[in-house]
Amino acid sequence: MKLKKPKFWDLKNPNILAFLLWPLSIFFKTITKLKKRKKIKSKKIKTICLGNIYIGGTGKTSLAIKFKEILDKNNIKTCFIKKFYSDQIDEQRLLEKYGKLFTDKIRINALNQAISENYEVAIFDDGLQDNHVDYDLNFVCFNNHNWIGNGFIIPAGPLREDIKNLKYYDNVFLNGNNENLENIKKQIKNLNPKINIYESKYSILNSENFNKNENYFAFSGIGNHQTFINMLINEKFNILENLEFPDHYIYNDNDLDKIFIKSNKLNAKIITTEKDYLRIDKSKSENIGFIKSEVKIIEESKIINILINKNEKN
Repeated sequence: MKLKKPKFWDLKNPNILAFLLWPLSIFFKTITKLKKRKKIKSKKIKTICLGNIYIGGTGKTSLAIKFKEILDKNNIKTCFIKKFYSDQIDEQRLLEKYGKLFTDKIRINALNQAISENYEVAIFDDGLQDNHVDYDLNFVCFNNHNWIGNGFIIPAGPLREDIKNLKYYDNVFLNGNNENLENIKKQIKNLNPKINIYESKYSILNSENFNKNENYFAFSGIGNHQTFINMLINEKFNILENLEFPDHYIYNDNDLDKIFIKSNKLNAKIITTEKDYLRIDKSKSENIGFIKSEVKIIEESKIINILINKNEKN
């Protein structure tokens, strides 16, 4: 059974529960440090990692697809690499729609597969904290809406590592809307004055498939449900109600029956994300519409420059 992200993780100020769990966070941080080893830098393939410090919902997969699109246009043989998790089949299926994906429970094994097939660039969807690979380029992804939540490390908060570790990274991506953007940038620069900050926004690719004069009931099981809802509202969808499930949630018949009953009561069409749609049995998905979205990179030329001009291995 998958659990939803605790609401107290995203409070601006940590509550009593966060402080009670704080000793466990210190233990988690210590164990992580003890696991660190000398990382391997490949000389045969360029490695790019899109990872996060805040757990989930930061736009890594969408950016990975966008990066591959840029590299493909420049005739650079590029693949995706993702650690295999049995409960993340949705993201694996989504990446496979856009290119070759190598998966393994150990990322370095997947990288060796990519090398054996003569790929020039490997884009890692997640893996920032991996102790095996020394990436040529790394990008720490954040969602502007959540930023760092209450600022605590798991389980007291939503962070995989201390936010102060931004001083060890070269690039940050801020995904979402302009909410609190300048304040976030200021905090990042205070931690690492030399870090490069890039921005992107989500946009809908298939809005023409929907009648915006109709009413909609929206649901999702992704890392940042509210970002999805905000995107629909910004695109003038009339969302009567919405329902949030845990990230990577696998829908059963009872879940879908409840969704259908609720939409019928509201006399509303059903709408969800492409990731969620890929997790629904095809026999049940006929009356469910899905939003196909992408990230639009602000000042994309800068990213093209860093991806293309630095493509050659030293």
